[in-house]
Amino acid sequence: MKSFMKTFSCFLLPALFLFALPFSQAEAFQARILPSRIHQGDAFMIKVSGLKGTAEPSAVLEGKQVLFSGCGKGCFVAIAAIDLQSEPGIYRIPLKVGRRKTALRLRVLKGRFETIHLTLPEEKVSPSPEDLERIRREADLLNSLWEVQSERLWEGSFVLPLQNPLSTPFGTMRIINGEMVSIHRGLDMKGLEGEEIRASNRGTVVLTDELFFGGNTVILDHGQGIFTVYMHLSRFNVSPGDLVAKNDVIGYVGSSGRSSGPHLHFGVKVKGVNASPVSIAGLKL
Repeated sequence: MKSFMKTFSCFLLPALFLFALPFSQAEAFQARILPSRIHQGDAFMIKVSGLKGTAEPSAVLEGKQVLFSGCGKGCFVAIAAIDLQSEPGIYRIPLKVGRRKTALRLRVLKGRFETIHLTLPEEKVSPSPEDLERIRREADLLNSLWEVQSERLWEGSFVLPLQNPLSTPFGTMRIINGEMVSIHRGLDMKGLEGEEIRASNRGTVVLTDELFFGGNTVILDHGQGIFTVYMHLSRFNVSPGDLVAKNDVIGYVGSSGRSSGPHLHFGVKVKGVNASPVSIAGLKL
């Protein structure tokens, strides 16, 4: 009997090891947040690598699912953003791969935002009842767009649509006509009337319309809840449904909508969060 048990054990232990090996390999991975320290309103990426199995990562940030896509063999990447008005501090991001759970730490620093004073025509500051109804309709339309989560289209790093100096940075507090206060949730870039505006990344055109505040506006859906917004155009070079490549010309600089002169307002939405365009362009994807 002892001889039998010894023989059985010699067979069983290697067998257990062989069955356990794939599981341990599938569970081993490396996960990083890049950059590990950001400011309020910044975008960042989560990169998970070294995966041997078929399980895809899943993560949650402030109650919203973070969407991953492949970046090579055993590699997944996700783009996320922290809201402009989120409190500074340490954020814990739960991450799960198969049966393995961990938590990543993101440090959010207080943003350093400017304050500027603007003077605009009264009709652009105090809308009529008809204009207010139009503004509400347009806001509902835009909010419905941000809820769409399509398949990934973006390829590689995002780029800025103009290679020009900035005029109004993201997060700037604007005091209009000495009274009204608004937070600038995009990036204003200097431009000449008619200058070409290029797509920040590959995506589908989901809007070309003339809006009350943004004037002639183009919106691209890059997939996974990521959108870029181009406002105040003089005219469009694309139509809804078009698939555009990074750096394709999508329109031309103008001063339509609530604008004091030719420029481009460039915005980025990540899962409904307004993100700093400079921060997303700085990610090495």
